[in-house]
Amino acid sequence: MIIRKLFKFENAHIVRGCTTQRCSQNVHGHSYKVEVLLESNYLDDGQMVYDFGLMKETIKDLIEAFDHSITLWSGDATSYLADMKKHSARWVELPVSPSAEQFSRVIYLLVERVLACTGMINGEREVKLHSIIVHETETGYAQGFKEDAYNQNMGSISLTDIKFSEQIKSEWKNPKLWDLLIDGEVVVNPKKV
Repeated sequence: MIIRKLFKFENAHIVRGCTTQRCSQNVHGHSYKVEVLLESNYLDDGQMVYDFGLMKETIKDLIEAFDHSITLWSGDATSYLADMKKHSARWVELPVSPSAEQFSRVIYLLVERVLACTGMINGEREVKLHSIIVHETETGYAQGFKEDAYNQNMGSISLTDIKFSEQIKSEWKNPKLWDLLIDGEVVVNPKKV
């Protein structure tokens, strides 16, 4: 069975190297919709694949990090990165260019890490991330799967190369969330939510 949870955020970026000059040379924004699809062949003690309430915790915080933020590519000009960080308190820096395709890969890795760091104690079994769909516009989206998230031909993404601004981290329910995820600590415990 597959379940789906929809998240939304407003974000600005530049996608260097793309065909259109509007997109590759100008900061612009989108109203993104992100679908998180989880799957399992089992139901938990509440007869659910995974409690939607759990998705409102850590997963929501991570996805909302992109809301009213500028997403930067670490391969961009150093002066541009410095200026954007100087003039925006909410920024996320990625090791890949922030296209819808790369957002789907990055968010896949973030959600997968949250699931790995979730204490499954309500009978959840074999809950896996099926895919991430990132709608950049009403008519265009990218859907990323595990094989995409780890495909080196699409650019290398290490969680340790993703950087969140201090303001973003301070707004999380747990400001040390990112450090806990990187270290592999349990960050969500269903019985405590």
